[in-house]
Amino acid sequence: MRNQTRPSNAAMKFGLFTSAQANSGDLGPESGQGFRDYLDFNVAAEQLGFQSSFLVEHHFTGWKQVSSTLMLLTALAMRTARLRLGSAVMVLPWHNPVLLAEEAATLDLISGGRLDLGIGKGYRHSEFKGFQIAPEEAEARFDEALEIMIRAWTERSRFSHRGRFWHFEDIVVEPPPSQKPHPPLWVAAGSANSIRRAAARGFNLILDQYAGPQLIAERIALYKAELKAHGLSFDPMQVAVARQVYVANDEADKEAALRRQAAYTKRTVEVSRAPTHAPGGNEGSHVLAYADRPGGTEEHALYGTPEEIRAKLEELRQVGAKYVLLTFSGGVAQLQRFAREVMPSFSSLADAAAAAE
Repeated sequence: MRNQTRPSNAAMKFGLFTSAQANSGDLGPESGQGFRDYLDFNVAAEQLGFQSSFLVEHHFTGWKQVSSTLMLLTALAMRTARLRLGSAVMVLPWHNPVLLAEEAATLDLISGGRLDLGIGKGYRHSEFKGFQIAPEEAEARFDEALEIMIRAWTERSRFSHRGRFWHFEDIVVEPPPSQKPHPPLWVAAGSANSIRRAAARGFNLILDQYAGPQLIAERIALYKAELKAHGLSFDPMQVAVARQVYVANDEADKEAALRRQAAYTKRTVEVSRAPTHAPGGNEGSHVLAYADRPGGTEEHALYGTPEEIRAKLEELRQVGAKYVLLTFSGGVAQLQRFAREVMPSFSSLADAAAAAE
């Protein structure tokens, strides 16, 4: 697979790392208002100069989370013109790879080549249980699905596939995607082995929101070295660092927001962790590596005054992070405040001017 690079000369770019719920406030999920709120939020983000929006996929939580990620991104494609549309991530073991390849290509065409397809193996115990897929099969299912999808996007003649999990006979997958040879592929990776595998395949990288600047530096350095070892070039926009953000008025406001975020993260940990009696019961999402230490999941969140947030972002920039995906707490008002009080310090003059319009 060739290197997937989207060059940029900006000092730092910002995107969104988002979820969406069908409900909103007092309006239940049957209203779908939460999804419309999500679309409005992202339209505002594009107008403020944000680069992209990556949307999660989750199932069986009982939280009314978005489960049909590409469908909601297609709706967003119709409301925007420049915003890159990312999935974070489509879990390949859950999907028929031919149908997913077709849906992704359709979205890429509708959006004019704006799809950034994040893919993964899955980490939540509740989802493996719900789909009745053995966690130990996740990597093999991911690899086979990926092989089929790349073939579907790049071969214009009919082919057949007979694998461990999927059999297809005499198919040609349509339509072809807008981006060639296919949309850029992104993976969330944290361990050295997962970063090496991502680089070897030419994948772009999403680094988790919990790791500190020094660990981010080590991971970027490893990724760059592995790309070079495989004859691939490096662009800073190939690595996105996820971060939670809240622009606070003062210390009390900041601490209250951190407590709210800790409670939210706790429920994510609960659906991620397998029962202790199950094989691999203490393994799972990257969040589990930080969850057993009080405050560990909030330690490097961008919570604070504009001055404090700028200082934390400067630390990330100094270690080589040039692309940050932000999860906002507080709605459009927070989005606007970040764009007004933080972004101009890290954007090129052209980006700052666009954000001010």
